[in-house]
Amino acid sequence: MRIIQPDWPAPPSVHAFCSSRIGGHSKPPFDSLNLSDAVGDDEHLVRINREQLANFSGMPQLPQWFPQVHGANIVAADAPHQEADGTIARSRGQVCAVLTADCLPVLLCEPSATQVAAVHAGWRGLAVGILCKAVRLLAVESTSLMVWLGPAIGPQAFEVGVEVYQKFIALNNDYGAAFQSYGEKYLANIYQIARIQLAQVGVERVYGGQYCTYQQQTLFYSYRRAAQTGRMGSFIWLD
Repeated sequence: MRIIQPDWPAPPSVHAFCSSRIGGHSKPPFDSLNLSDAVGDDEHLVRINREQLANFSGMPQLPQWFPQVHGANIVAADAPHQEADGTIARSRGQVCAVLTADCLPVLLCEPSATQVAAVHAGWRGLAVGILCKAVRLLAVESTSLMVWLGPAIGPQAFEVGVEVYQKFIALNNDYGAAFQSYGEKYLANIYQIARIQLAQVGVERVYGGQYCTYQQQTLFYSYRRAAQTGRMGSFIWLD
């Protein structure tokens, strides 16, 4: 089993990681550490994957999984079951988690280690300002926040239509720096889009952003590479 831990100076009581596709029990095309029970995988194997990952990582408890819909709803980690693309925990032992396979997982914490958050940020979520909302909900000085950008599709593989480019430019011209013309389409840098959005609300301490889920196929799932595939999980909690 292999996990990726953030390269950030978080307080010792903040625990965070992203899973890979390595070390689980799911069969192809979900091989092998698929954590989603909504993609057609054997639900029994998914439960085993989740439980073994929790034991391997020292997770205090399994997280509550919320249906993700590429929106901007962010809820408490122990909230009633509902659609949400982000969770916040302010109690020790509560685990925030999101599932991804090309979209950007974003983990947030602050130096006092009193709250943490996990956000699922695809381009649609970024276009409706989900990271700005997460920062507002944490309600601390934004310059003190630490943010880790987990494994997502890289800028050489993320081809989008002109309508996506235009949507972001309509929000702020600064986003133009995250797009490269590619024939009649664009290559989008989702990491840079996230950094621009975080900078707009004063976040300066941003880490990660060096992986490509599409190109690193032995390590990560990628929906764009194979529509029927598994999902990685990104987790954060307070000890």
